[in-house]
Amino acid sequence: MTDLANNPLLSFSGLPKFDQIKAEHVEPAIDHLLETGRSSVEKLASSSESPTWANFAKPLEDMEEKLSRAWSQVGHMNAVVNSPELREAYNASLPKLTDFYSDLGQDERLYAKFRALKNSAEFDTLNTAQQKIVENELLSFRLGGAELADAEKARFKSIQESLSKITTKFEENLMDTVNDFSHFVEDVAELKGVPEDALQAAQEAASSDGKSGYKFTLHFPSYMPVLQYCKNRPLRELLYRAYATRASEFGKSELDNTPLISEILTLRREAATLLGYKNYAEMSLATKMADAPADVISFLDNLAQRAKPFAKRDMQELTEYAAKLGIADMQAWDVAFVSEKLREEKYAFSDQEVKQYFPEAQVLAGLFKVVETIFGVHVKKSQAPVWHADAAFYEISDQHGKAIGQFYLDLYARNNKRGGAWMDEAITRRKQDDKNGEDNIVTPVAYLTCNFSAPVGGKPALFTHDEVITMFHEFGHGLHHMLTQVDDYGVSGIKGVEWDAVELPSQFMENFCWEWDVIRYMTKHVETGASLPRALFDKMIAAKNFQAGMQTVRQIEFSLFDMRLHGEFDPNGKQTALDLIEQVRDEVAVVRPPKWNRFPNGFSHIFAGGYAAGYYSYKWAEVLSADAYSMFEENGVLCAETGQRFWHEILAKGGSRPALASFVAFRGRAPDIEALLRHNGMTASA
Repeated sequence: MTDLANNPLLSFSGLPKFDQIKAEHVEPAIDHLLETGRSSVEKLASSSESPTWANFAKPLEDMEEKLSRAWSQVGHMNAVVNSPELREAYNASLPKLTDFYSDLGQDERLYAKFRALKNSAEFDTLNTAQQKIVENELLSFRLGGAELADAEKARFKSIQESLSKITTKFEENLMDTVNDFSHFVEDVAELKGVPEDALQAAQEAASSDGKSGYKFTLHFPSYMPVLQYCKNRPLRELLYRAYATRASEFGKSELDNTPLISEILTLRREAATLLGYKNYAEMSLATKMADAPADVISFLDNLAQRAKPFAKRDMQELTEYAAKLGIADMQAWDVAFVSEKLREEKYAFSDQEVKQYFPEAQVLAGLFKVVETIFGVHVKKSQAPVWHADAAFYEISDQHGKAIGQFYLDLYARNNKRGGAWMDEAITRRKQDDKNGEDNIVTPVAYLTCNFSAPVGGKPALFTHDEVITMFHEFGHGLHHMLTQVDDYGVSGIKGVEWDAVELPSQFMENFCWEWDVIRYMTKHVETGASLPRALFDKMIAAKNFQAGMQTVRQIEFSLFDMRLHGEFDPNGKQTALDLIEQVRDEVAVVRPPKWNRFPNGFSHIFAGGYAAGYYSYKWAEVLSADAYSMFEENGVLCAETGQRFWHEILAKGGSRPALASFVAFRGRAPDIEALLRHNGMTASA
């Protein structure tokens, strides 16, 4: 018999027991929670009592919170310390969870009780957050298929189960392709231009495999320095080709994501049609700020029109400079290299030079100082069980020393860890009744995960300025989760926040990475201990919008591709996803990758993440964040009064009211695109 009493995934008091969780704990814990969950649902659904918040909505929320908390630990470990055993356990439980949530979302009895609660006299006495939760639940039931006929319900549920499996497989294929690839270089002469720390990391990687020379992989800290600095053009091409063809027909057939893309799009389209939407894009926008796909496309087209002249100017400059370097036919694998050389010549500094001033401890201290200054909180390192020696744990306390948030930090790239950077919820703030009948608040806990270069050669980890920006970005998400003051689970932190507004706090935090009063205190040269010189910072500011036009149209390219893919594209038609992205590039791109580039096969944001028909959120949230930050520019970038206002009107409110209402409450007006264009140097005077 399974020992449930000692299963660490079933411990809901205190922090997760990451030092005890094993693959063998996953299925018994999830099976138990699903069994008790179904029992709770049945009891609530069949009750003859008139539904109230206390006897219906709250108990349902309590059940979901436990299941969500346990599964978040499993999903997190599957992403950061993936193993065959853990993957097997994860994949065995995933269909059961999908089945449970599909049944939950289609339960007409629960749906009827939420409708009755909405129409009851009690609804008017609920607080704003609770009313929003009830309204969100009603929409969720409609989107879950609760209004469908029985046969359609069964088909909708089958689609959700298939999508769950296929999107997970998409991410696994990508991770396995990255883990499978390595390229060894014996002769250091072939690596001219590659920075010393990247060489040292490659040498240590080869040595740990029991080999001589230098090992390069498709993990970003290994791959990117070669693309950016290596003079060996064939080596740049080799690594670019491997990266650009991940999980495609050019590798192992069992890891090819091409057929999965068609399956995912076909199933999403069918699900949307079943619910009465014209396409999946329409269905996706039901929970976002934007009203219709046409509005999103109009926003992106307008932005493209404003940005493309700057992008063309960037590209012309780059092409001319490439010719000076003897590269007459600049290719995709040359772009990062030529860009870095051009930046060094134009602004007389390199990313590598700047990186020496950003050791990990100093960056974190600087980040925490910003947060402490503008929000009046305190961040300190603390202790908790972790999943890997790289991970650390921290606590955020208020001015009275009371803990208001906690977070795990896992910064370095490694094998069996998903690529990219992200924030996720470990524990969500909520008010619960303790055994003495008193109210108590559950402290929110976040996971903050990045894939930066680990320390090498006895030196601390050093971050590029772009990585510093990424660190601030993810911490912004973390603040949204941890600084919430909403006590009701369903709209606490980032829960219930429209997807196209979720990036507002993260992109807002990025702005501080360009302020001298911030940077001067968060830099310390790894060898000399000197702070970043003002002259070097001024060069960075001068270079801030270097190729901003190119970068903007690239994001628009991805956003338009995503929106059209889930809108007008027919996955069963003659046109392929590759054809569609080429068509989008015809309209907006200035950099054309080779025909064999398989970008869609690695676009996990939309095929395995939550950004399907929502990738435009990054650009829309940039509008919100730039405009929000302009208020700090007006009042002083480290203004505590403005910081408190941002906290209380945006971060604290979570999903308890529409994101636009929170923005207007903070800024005093609707968002304006001009601040974004100004921040990116794309104005008439630029």
